[in-house]
Amino acid sequence: MEMIVASAIGVLTAGGIYLILRLRAFPVILGMALLSYAVNVFLFATGRLAVNAPPILNNYADVSYSDPLPQALVLTAIVISFGMTAVLVMIALGAYLEADSDEINMTDADEDAAENEEGQGV
Repeated sequence: MEMIVASAIGVLTAGGIYLILRLRAFPVILGMALLSYAVNVFLFATGRLAVNAPPILNNYADVSYSDPLPQALVLTAIVISFGMTAVLVMIALGAYLEADSDEINMTDADEDAAENEEGQGV
């Protein structure tokens, strides 16, 4: 069970990093979402991976129990990451509609600004 969860975290992290390194806006947003999912699974796994175990230790339960704090943290993180992903998609959609491209290319804009300043004699 631990190996499957660790592999899932690794695959989500690798996919997220690959997508973040792309030069398009929407793959970067998807990569950030994958990284947040990887962190959520990691936080969820820190609360002990116990199947059919109660979330609170009581007199009727065995020694194995799952910690409810990471579950609450993950639930909160899912809500926050969903909201932030929606905001980023709206910002990227606005940029795409204005520029007719979702390409992220910072070097061309810097070079164009430098050429404009040189041409004006500043």
